[in-house]
Amino acid sequence: MKETLTSWGPYIALAVTFAVTYGWRSLGVALSGRIRTDSLIFEWVTCVAYALLAGLVARMIILPLGALAETPVIDRLGAALLALAVFFLTRKNLFLGVFSGFACLVLLTWGRAGFVIG
Repeated sequence: MKETLTSWGPYIALAVTFAVTYGWRSLGVALSGRIRTDSLIFEWVTCVAYALLAGLVARMIILPLGALAETPVIDRLGAALLALAVFFLTRKNLFLGVFSGFACLVLLTWGRAGFVIG
């Protein structure tokens, strides 16, 4: 009996995982047609999502972790401001905004490293 349960264990786990994953997805698809995206609760959820994203970006600029913490805060602020300016000047092109901020931070970091080494 114990050996039978052991051999069926992975299949049972796979079936339960499949049922849980696709059960929730099916419920989401069934309910998504009934959700009004202009309702107050949906607007509140959207505002909370944007607030969380803004908080994460502010934390990355003000209190970063890892390699980003090695860069000066003025460089991070400058890169973020440049990214915002490019984003709005290019009709809200996200790629150009993110790329310009990234390129600015990389160039500033390389420039400072060159001044220290040279």
